[in-house]
Amino acid sequence: MEFNKMMLARSGAAALAITLASSAAYADTIRFGAVVPASGPFAEWGRANTVALKMLEKEVNDAGGINGEKLEISIYDDGAKPGQAASMIRKLTDDDKVLAIAGPATSSAAEVAFPLANQLGIVAVSQNSSKPGLAASNRPWAFRNTVDEAKLANVTLPWFVETYGVKKVAIIYDAKDATATAVGSSIFPKVLEANDIDVVDGASPITFNTGDLDVSAQVTKIRAMAPDAVILSADYSQAITVLREMRRQGVKLPVLGSTQLISSAILAADPEIPVVAPTTFFAGLDTPAVQDFTAKLTPLLRAQKNLPDTIEPSQFDANIYEIMSLFVEAAKSAKITGKPEDLASDREKIRDYMASEHDFSGLGGKISFGEDGDAVKSFFIVEAKDGAWTAKDTACSAEGACSQ
Repeated sequence: MEFNKMMLARSGAAALAITLASSAAYADTIRFGAVVPASGPFAEWGRANTVALKMLEKEVNDAGGINGEKLEISIYDDGAKPGQAASMIRKLTDDDKVLAIAGPATSSAAEVAFPLANQLGIVAVSQNSSKPGLAASNRPWAFRNTVDEAKLANVTLPWFVETYGVKKVAIIYDAKDATATAVGSSIFPKVLEANDIDVVDGASPITFNTGDLDVSAQVTKIRAMAPDAVILSADYSQAITVLREMRRQGVKLPVLGSTQLISSAILAADPEIPVVAPTTFFAGLDTPAVQDFTAKLTPLLRAQKNLPDTIEPSQFDANIYEIMSLFVEAAKSAKITGKPEDLASDREKIRDYMASEHDFSGLGGKISFGEDGDAVKSFFIVEAKDGAWTAKDTACSAEGACSQ
């Protein structure tokens, strides 16, 4: 498949912009936007998100479009940079005049982009961000098709502790990443205390910074403290550096992390170290919707030269596919016109649909959104071991609220 790409140069920093169709491709179109990290530390996520969105765009248009009009998705790369994410939100809103935006992905970017989307009056729905409270503090236009990391940790930690017989842990986290810091310095310490688990480095937390290539001193410290397990709070691209160093030093301890660990790269870092994390989707889930999505998207992902040839769809691919599917259904049911004179009211209709939807069929089950803007949906505890993610347990982000 071919992508139409446009390189943007701003203030000396190159920014990659990808459009799924040229701006003149359709005379009558319904336009949505997306902001993904197709370069930088989360490039795998962003590039895979782009493929998933292209697939959906083709599916919708092959099926007749939206109320007879073509779907056009404009995708921009923010490189996981908050300032760049804000620029892309403004460009999509003011220049491209899209109806709603999927993204940005990271919590650091969402912290800057969400207030701007709220100010501009356009829906922005993050596919990855899970730092507690980000959507709640930017209502009514901010949403997240993810689950708060605190809710996930409260379920995954007890399972991890019981499964591996854990009584004491060491925590190591990326001090330069917003989500990793929140999870490593606040969320997990509270959940560990509530479960009577000792933190061997509690008085002097072990940290590193995004981009560090040498974490040997940190892993040496972990080995010396002899914990039963490691809490690793970092995105996958940084976490693999820690896992590889653990392998080098012979630290074969089970690892627990957040949704940031979900990546095929983790599977290859050290197959002998069991890595546990929560996720709202995984490719091995045995449901017709997931298997169909996985069967269609996997070959498209593996055909991309800049993605691993063993890659499978991740929860973030599923999340952004669900977000754009929600936009499409909102446009259909609310009779969105896509006309310039209706732009403001069309954007309000998308917002109102998102806030009131309670029965949307997502890939992992029904999806709705709470008053805090976060998705109410099922999630799974998965384990990476011997080169594969395997589901170990399932739960709902709001007790009793999930239905299949």
